[in-house]
Amino acid sequence: MGNDDRKKKIVFILNPISGLWHTKQNELEEILENHLDRNKYESEIRVTESPTHATVISREAVQDNVDIVVSVGGDGSINQAVKGLMGSKTALGIIPSGSGNGLAHHLNIPFSLASAVDVINQGKIAQIDTVSINDELFVSIAGIGFDALVAQKFAHFRRRGFLSYFQIISQEYLMYRPQKYRLNIDGKEIACKALFISFANSNQFGYNTMIAPNAEISDGLVDVCIFKKVPLVKTPLLAHFLFRKKIDKSRYIEIIKAKEINVVNKNKWVNIDGDPVQLNQKLNIHVNPLSLNVVIP
Repeated sequence: MGNDDRKKKIVFILNPISGLWHTKQNELEEILENHLDRNKYESEIRVTESPTHATVISREAVQDNVDIVVSVGGDGSINQAVKGLMGSKTALGIIPSGSGNGLAHHLNIPFSLASAVDVINQGKIAQIDTVSINDELFVSIAGIGFDALVAQKFAHFRRRGFLSYFQIISQEYLMYRPQKYRLNIDGKEIACKALFISFANSNQFGYNTMIAPNAEISDGLVDVCIFKKVPLVKTPLLAHFLFRKKIDKSRYIEIIKAKEINVVNKNKWVNIDGDPVQLNQKLNIHVNPLSLNVVIP
């Protein structure tokens, strides 16, 4: 608590339509009433009213010297909050209630609401990297190619969750033609044909699907994962590799660690922390080392 005895201020940002579970405000209030350490913290709950509202709330929190902003939602909700927190002293807390929850998985944040609040009570803070992609920001993963197509379809899908992802992949995979890419990775030119390319700050998409098993979130580097199209008969083996943290052993993927990447993306869509975003075709990706404070277990 520092040298003074003041209570730390926390703002909980609740995305009421995030992911599978749709955490409700009264449910969150009850959890906080029973589990948040009131000797340490004073808190308020803010509910988002639009996709970018979390950024506004987190910026206001930084101006008000709030100690911790807690994102209650999935990777997309976290992304919006981080845009207002990056480079400030205000720390990000996470209560995972989205679909994939890749960052929460990577940081070992528990998925029970009460246990996630207990992590906040402990107040252990670490610094992690964020990554800029043109004028956007990501914390976990960005991707182009088939990855972005799936994110686009998923955004308009009726149901959330892993089965919906699987359904979209199954529908689109056979017809999708890998694209040619030219990348400049830390000054080295690489030409390749890929199903998709992921730029991984954390190790996974979510659902514990490990696209970059050796990615570290505070090493100042992004794992560039160049993924070739796999023959259909071999996809079960690939799924096995993904869930067993061994995808880097597959001959269909190449992973290169880098600080800065330039690439031309032919269809403009990019998957940014699970959400599809349209950017310029020329992409510049670079790491912002240790630019975000995060509450971790």
